Amino acid sequence: MASPDKQSALDYINQMFPTEASLSGVEPLMQKIHSEIRRVDAEILSAVRQQSNSGSKAKEDLAAATRAVQELLYKMQEIKTKAEQSETMVQEICRDIKKLDFAKKHITTTITALHRLTMLVSAVEQLQAMASKRQYKEAAAQLEAVNQLCSHFEAYRDFQKIAELREKFKSIKQILKSHVFSDFSSLGTGKETEESYLLQQLSDACLVVDALEPSVREELVKNFCSRELTSYRQIFEGAELAKLDKTERRYAWIKRRLRTNEEIWKLFPLSWHVPYLLCIQFCKLTRTQLVDILDKLKEKPDVGTLLLALQRTLEFEEELAEKFGGGSRSKELGSDTGEDTAESSSQNISDIRKKYEKRLAAHHGNENEDQDGHKDLSVPDAGFNFRGIISSCFEPYLAVYVELEERTLMEHLEKLVQEETWETEEGSQTNILSSSMQVFLIIRRTLKRCSALTKNQTLFNLFKVFQRILKAYATKLFLRLPKGGTGLVAAATKTSDKDERLICYIVNTAEYCHKTSGELAENVSKIVDPQYADSIDMSEVQDEFSAVITKALITLVHGIETKFDSEMAAMTRVPWGTLESVGDQSEYVNGINTILTSSIPVLGRLLSPIYFQFFLDKLASSLGPRFYLNIFKCKQISETGAQQMLLDTQAVKTILLEIPSRGKQVSAAAGYSKFVSREMSKAEALLKVILSPIDSVADTYCALLPEGTPSEFQRILDLKGLKRTDQQSILDDYNKRGAGTYQQSIKAAVPSAPSSTVAPVLPTPAGIIPLKEELARAAALGRGAATTGIRRILALTESTTKDRKDGPLRKLFIG
Repeated sequence: MASPDKQSALDYINQMFPTEASLSGVEPLMQKIHSEIRRVDAEILSAVRQQSNSGSKAKEDLAAATRAVQELLYKMQEIKTKAEQSETMVQEICRDIKKLDFAKKHITTTITALHRLTMLVSAVEQLQAMASKRQYKEAAAQLEAVNQLCSHFEAYRDFQKIAELREKFKSIKQILKSHVFSDFSSLGTGKETEESYLLQQLSDACLVVDALEPSVREELVKNFCSRELTSYRQIFEGAELAKLDKTERRYAWIKRRLRTNEEIWKLFPLSWHVPYLLCIQFCKLTRTQLVDILDKLKEKPDVGTLLLALQRTLEFEEELAEKFGGGSRSKELGSDTGEDTAESSSQNISDIRKKYEKRLAAHHGNENEDQDGHKDLSVPDAGFNFRGIISSCFEPYLAVYVELEERTLMEHLEKLVQEETWETEEGSQTNILSSSMQVFLIIRRTLKRCSALTKNQTLFNLFKVFQRILKAYATKLFLRLPKGGTGLVAAATKTSDKDERLICYIVNTAEYCHKTSGELAENVSKIVDPQYADSIDMSEVQDEFSAVITKALITLVHGIETKFDSEMAAMTRVPWGTLESVGDQSEYVNGINTILTSSIPVLGRLLSPIYFQFFLDKLASSLGPRFYLNIFKCKQISETGAQQMLLDTQAVKTILLEIPSRGKQVSAAAGYSKFVSREMSKAEALLKVILSPIDSVADTYCALLPEGTPSEFQRILDLKGLKRTDQQSILDDYNKRGAGTYQQSIKAAVPSAPSSTVAPVLPTPAGIIPLKEELARAAALGRGAATTGIRRILALTESTTKDRKDGPLRKLFIG
């Protein structure tokens, strides 16, 4: 393999002479290269000659440089030595200067301290003289100066002279305090009106109090307030005024006191908030006295007196909150608020209630809070809340008020039910009984009255009263349902058109109550104290109204069923075994059509779509099996009779399918039509079995009614008119086919004779409320229902329809 140099040379040659024709330029190129070589050799020779001539000069230069470096190092060492000598000299000079500076500073500090000490001694002596002469205005300014001077001697407090001055200053302040307290003791005795200078002196004394410790001001204000309330305590602890009905006079006393002394009390600085603190102490004392009065009552307090005292207390608290920066809600009431101030304490309870309705917006902020000892009471900005400071003490004694409201609500309920026409107004869109709206209107008014008084335990207890009232109203609706046809066996009396309308009104009313009671619970939970909010629940009440709806719809279905009794009986009286020809539909079919034509339009207009569909489903689930079983009640059916009955069955099916359109509620038609077709197809299949020839009747029965039973098949043979001796071979053939197991749908025993008309027993209607365990399961299914309550109703009525027996809940639906 060629080396890289050779390879590059070859590349260069190939580049210069790529073709044979270019080889003619080899000779000129060689001449050019030889010329370049000669030029480079000449330059190298010239450089070598020059190098040999300058070698001795370079050595001389190197020696000179070495000598210069040595001289430079010597000079640097000499400079360093001189610098160290200079630094030593400077330090000696500065040491003397520092000594002089420290001496000057100490002399200055000593002179200043002595000057201030002189000023302090002089100021203390002057303050002592001012204190002895009660020169409060000058003493206040002097106190500020002495306090500032004393602050400069904090570091010297252990020195004897300073300690003596501080002790003397302390004793002077104590003298000033005693003088000020002594002078303020005359305030309120009448001297201030006789001696005009006294007010100015007390005003100057306030400056001294501000210059003293904050605790002195607090003690002075506290003593003043206590002295002001001494007469109040004596007056209202006496036997004459220590009564609940005198509560209003307490508030009149403090308001009169504030108004009378307003000008005199201006001597107090505004920052002291004397009227504010006086009112706080008044409220606490008043609360204590009212609790003592209520505790000493030998019997329950009069409701009117109790509510009037509470109302006056709320008004007073609202006035204090407005006066001292707590805001006022009473302004929203306009002139209505002022109308009550002139009312006498002899108001009766009804007047008090009317007044509460006007006061609703004024007291939404009342809270039952323990205000004692938890907040800084020195200034209004500390967040002290006057609302509830006194009125909260009434809370444990308001049970009599709740009892009164419950009696009143129950009386109103009884009156409303008695006056209820059980009809709705003409053209009404809701089809709701007026009594239900009146009941909730009264409850809302009661809620507003109570929320104006309290939002704590009393309001929660009143909510429980609302629950009992609504449950009682649900019971009234339940008992007002028509009794006919609601038992296991339909009653002899039929449900009239008026009864059907009444049932619809009750359904709509119960649904309205179900929804509105839930809204009521939401409103109460927003108003009541948060600790009770989680316990506000109307589910039990809503369950009561759901049960009313269920009972009403079942009663409605049974009422329609009762109307069909005569038509079903007429069907069994038709001589199906002797009919000669097939004609138009039978009279009993026309009767069924007439019944539905008269009832369905009204029900469709009055019931909501969801309840109307519920009614249709229950009606179809009842009428279809009933028509099927009614065929077995007939005697012998000939081929012509079976054809006629098949024609009637199809007509009844058509009538049932037209029900949604007659009720003008076609939204439920799809599912309902499938349900009707499925139920009526069983009757059609039964008639087709009867129409089949004797030799193929078993095959037809097994094909069309695969769930049939031997007893049912034998009854079909009876309807075809076969004798028992002729039936045996057919039955044997049927049994060999392995017919289906015995079903509970038909429980009648095999008739002993062909002429017997005993029909299989109708299964328990699907609408009947289930037993306890079924009810519990259904309730669990419906617990999360929406406010309409229909899911819960469906769960209660459709949880199970099999293997039911009579139980204790059955009696609820027996008229």
